[in-house]
Amino acid sequence: MAQRETAFAIGDDRVSISRMNEHDLLEVVEMEQTCGLSPWGWDAYHNELGQGSAAIMLVAATTGGPVETGYRLAGFIVARVIADELHVNNVAVRPALRRHGIGATLLRAALDRARRQGSVSAWLEVRAGNLAAQALYERCGFQVTGRRRNYYHNPVEDALIMKAGL
Repeated sequence: MAQRETAFAIGDDRVSISRMNEHDLLEVVEMEQTCGLSPWGWDAYHNELGQGSAAIMLVAATTGGPVETGYRLAGFIVARVIADELHVNNVAVRPALRRHGIGATLLRAALDRARRQGSVSAWLEVRAGNLAAQALYERCGFQVTGRRRNYYHNPVEDALIMKAGL
């Protein structure tokens, strides 16, 4: 059983943050598609799970069964520690469960874990048009430091590079 990081409530439902495991991957991939993330797929997430403490992979799971969406997982984050930096690769929250603090709780848990592992900064790329995600990252201490032209595909869009000190 995964070790619980933290727990909070959404209405009558409890949500806990814990380490991602193989049993979460089908829902993670489904959520990746639902949320329109750049596709990684099951194999990439499975391979990342094997990277030990360098991979910070967390899920937000309902403890009382499926919430509004009919699924057990409400969100996830995948990040990796490289030297003294954390690189945030993917953050997703089911559309019906956004604006309840799930994304911020996942991100803060990953940042805290990276800090405990000796990371001094965190980096990520976000679609230039994804204002909601940018606002979340700014609330968690990230600032825009640059831009990557035409970084994303389907549709083609620039990425903003964001950094937070840990």
